[in-house]
Amino acid sequence: MIQVIPAIDIINGKCVRLFQGDFSKTNVYSDSPLDIAKKFEEHGITRLHMVDLDGAKTGKISNLNTLKTISTATNLKIDFGGGIRTEEDVIAVFEAGAEQINLGSLLIKSPDKVFSWVEKYGADKILLGIDVYQEKIAINGWQTKTNIELLPFLKDLASSRHIKEIFITDISNDGAMQGVNLQLYKKILDHLPELKLIASGGVSNIQDILKLAAIGCSGVILGKAIYEGKITLEELRCLQSA
Repeated sequence: MIQVIPAIDIINGKCVRLFQGDFSKTNVYSDSPLDIAKKFEEHGITRLHMVDLDGAKTGKISNLNTLKTISTATNLKIDFGGGIRTEEDVIAVFEAGAEQINLGSLLIKSPDKVFSWVEKYGADKILLGIDVYQEKIAINGWQTKTNIELLPFLKDLASSRHIKEIFITDISNDGAMQGVNLQLYKKILDHLPELKLIASGGVSNIQDILKLAAIGCSGVILGKAIYEGKITLEELRCLQSA
């Protein structure tokens, strides 16, 4: 069964969600990300995707204390990203309790640096992610759109870097809860069937998750659908135990 990975996005220590990556369209869902994380764990969730949106925007990690708090108080396996630029940042994130670091923009801007960390710390410690808008890659917390075509880039990663797992966030759907971009994910998996693909963006109900599982996605990252009550934690518990 597909692995469900709830997301906690952090701005100023608060749990928020953006609409289509727009920092001007922010909803604050909780002043206590720890309370949210504990509820996830109580309902059988084992993995958490955490993004420091302040760090993604400024290029400097800003919410490390939130990571420390959650990693200390729960047993969740956390992947953390946003603002990681140097090896000192990598070490700080691991020391704060993250199981993995997640990297997006740096993969595009400094791939050699990223893969030196993969070699040093192990592929299981580095979760690579790509944000995409209309099948082209976006960087810098979704603020900068590039002309890099997603599929050729992924094929090159798979062949030259032997990447096995990656998460793809469809910005046009993220936070909109209008359904997932099945066409995009199916296209990726048709060309790269061995890839462990984690889908992100647009999940609006349990059926969306089941559809992603049916086409072969290994995982799904979701946030707003939980916070808006479109998917209950009890439903996720049942899904994971099925």
